[in-house]
Amino acid sequence: MSRERSKGIVGIFILVTVLFFVFLIFAFYTVSQLKQTTSMGEGLMDSKSAPIAVIPIENEIMESKKVVEMLIAAEEEKEIKAIILRIDSPGGAVAPTQEIYEEVRRIDKKKPIYASFGTVAASGGYYIGAATRKIWANAGTLTGSIGVIMQMADLSELFAWAKYKQETIKAGRYKDIGNPGRPMTEEERAFLNTLLAGTHKQFMDDISAVRKDRLKKDITELAQGQIFHGMEAKELGLVDEVGSLWQAGRAIHKEMKLEGKFALRYMKPARKKFSISEFLQDTEDTLSFIRNKVETKTTPAFLFKP
Repeated sequence: MSRERSKGIVGIFILVTVLFFVFLIFAFYTVSQLKQTTSMGEGLMDSKSAPIAVIPIENEIMESKKVVEMLIAAEEEKEIKAIILRIDSPGGAVAPTQEIYEEVRRIDKKKPIYASFGTVAASGGYYIGAATRKIWANAGTLTGSIGVIMQMADLSELFAWAKYKQETIKAGRYKDIGNPGRPMTEEERAFLNTLLAGTHKQFMDDISAVRKDRLKKDITELAQGQIFHGMEAKELGLVDEVGSLWQAGRAIHKEMKLEGKFALRYMKPARKKFSISEFLQDTEDTLSFIRNKVETKTTPAFLFKP
């Protein structure tokens, strides 16, 4: 009886272990799809030998590594003569946006880089597009939103109602700015306003560095967080042409007098060899990604919310 019981326990343990690994694989795959960091996939007129590379920049921009890796790969491949950034992003965090912007500016001096805006190319999405030498947008593309935002919640009255008492120990008077357990002081608000104003100026300066002569109005007038559709953005000089990705590709193919039939090559991040340690790390990142999506947190600068 005890032997049969032991076999049953072992069987249950094996089953639980198998189910656990199945769950990890499922979670990793599901969130990798949510993050949309691989590629926009092989689509219409995709060719591995095409001289025009398409690099997708999609969803919130929270890291720069994969996009920069694809940019460098396209830069180093001799067969690729031009690059199109296919941007479909509402923006994201400041630092990775600026890192991508700088790489685009660097590479464009050696190999031309263009931008094609999809459904939304706003805030940080527009920031990156502004680094290219020419921008195409669809007539209905939502773009602009040139500004910086930071949102925090004051839950002090709710905490008082719930009789929830929060204690904070800090060193440095600004260390707990944004603490939801108390109202923000005027000094803290002024500090953050100065911080965001400086970041906003960086945003405007980087746009002006490339597009100053094309803008129909002063950049400060266009950079108040307004959202524009593609036609209006063209009238204001924020984009250069109204057209689709494939219209942009055909125009570039003709302008550069590239040989052969027109086609686009969709870039993808390099695949890594499988290892247990990296799998476990990716799983941890996956769980962190899910947790961050459901937790209330400070809105990152450049995040555009339609």
